[in-house]
Amino acid sequence: MTDDAVAATPPLADAPPADARSHHGWALVVLLVGAILPPLDYFIVNLALPAIRDGLGASAAQLQLVVSAYACANAVAQITGGRLGDLYGRKRLFMLGMAGFVLASTLCGLATSGSVLVAGRVLQGLFAAILAPQVLATIRSVFAPHEQVRVMSFYGFVFGVAAVIGQLGGGALISLHPFGLGWRAIFLVNLPIGVFALLGSWRFIPESRPPRGARIDLPGTLLLSLFLLMLVYPLTRGREEGWPLWMLACLAGSVPVLGLLLKVEWQRLGAGRDPLLDLRLFRNPVVTLGLALAFLFYTLSAFFLSYGIWLQGGLQWSPLASGLAILPFGLGFLASPLLMPRLVHRFGGYRVLTLGFALLALGLGTAAALAGIGTPPTGFYAGLAAMGIGQGLVLPSVVRIVLAEVEPDRAGVASGMISATLQIGAAVGAATLGGLFFSALGAHPDAFDYRHAFRVSMFALVAILILCAVLSTALGPLHRRLHSGERTA
Repeated sequence: MTDDAVAATPPLADAPPADARSHHGWALVVLLVGAILPPLDYFIVNLALPAIRDGLGASAAQLQLVVSAYACANAVAQITGGRLGDLYGRKRLFMLGMAGFVLASTLCGLATSGSVLVAGRVLQGLFAAILAPQVLATIRSVFAPHEQVRVMSFYGFVFGVAAVIGQLGGGALISLHPFGLGWRAIFLVNLPIGVFALLGSWRFIPESRPPRGARIDLPGTLLLSLFLLMLVYPLTRGREEGWPLWMLACLAGSVPVLGLLLKVEWQRLGAGRDPLLDLRLFRNPVVTLGLALAFLFYTLSAFFLSYGIWLQGGLQWSPLASGLAILPFGLGFLASPLLMPRLVHRFGGYRVLTLGFALLALGLGTAAALAGIGTPPTGFYAGLAAMGIGQGLVLPSVVRIVLAEVEPDRAGVASGMISATLQIGAAVGAATLGGLFFSALGAHPDAFDYRHAFRVSMFALVAILILCAVLSTALGPLHRRLHSGERTA
């Protein structure tokens, strides 16, 4: 194994005793169920929006909030959810998040109006933000160093499953109309899955607790939530609402709120109190650069936004056909866990991250170049498959590299920071690159305009991915420079 591979997975925590480790396989299954539900419920709702509109008489604004309210609530609460796990135990918060997610899903599935459904989606997003960081933090604290590459490749795998099942499963559930539920089935299907995960977590997931008692940072929690709300909500909703003045004021006002948050957190650190954001993490350049790459990487959300619009608006494909068209991407994503351990062993964890960004840029550039006004050629789908493999390599790699630099007792807040950074990147990507797409599309587009808008926005995204590939080459040298004293000591 190369030095890079060793550097990517430094010692984590003491391995648990043999009797606890005997349940690690089942614990991983349960954790991955917890990992798949939040992104699944983001993807699965897209193809159900017309049925929700017809079934509830929901307005266009409510339909937009069904998607954006979930994403916004999820992003706002991610870091707080991770910190709560650090303070009160990851297993306990995993079970709380899962139970709340199931109840919120039930509320969505039984909703009698668009307003009730939006409220349920907000609750889903909040409980997903409690649930998701515990998965990464538990993996970081419980699994041994030599297991990290394999476990994190499975973590990336479930995101590929979520994308595929979300696109196809949503349309299938609505078309099959199981038990006469229609669109409600996409939410109620979470009930049996969530109950299984709750029982499994109680039985198999070991509790990882902080080494000492701590208290929640209430001022930091309020300021962080306010900052993320002022940032993410306008980015999520601004384009649909025409960027009113109050939204621009929110974006501008988020900057002084961030400054106040940082001041309060530094003061808590200086006073020996437990801050919500442990700003000492940013002293590690690998963590700082890794989070920056996570942010830039998830601007990829603009692809999913513009891809479906191009297929349905430019090529006049049905929603189901558009869902099927994502399959090459999903299959590439699903293949990446099979490649990840061998690639890390051969090239090292940091070089695999660079390879993933390069595949994303190459695949997206190929797809954009071959996008036309008729049926896409085979090379177009080959580009999508390369994108899927690239994303499947990047996501677990960047998460693993950042968490490997963090002590186990701070894994929860670090996991929340990663998840929140990804969510914010997605919102920024949808607002900026999505805005570029719609600007290029024009008011009365024809097939050529759709193709032009897709190409312009995607080539801009390719430039971002190339930048990520270049920046990622600095992670290995930064890590070796940072830890050279430890290896020679």
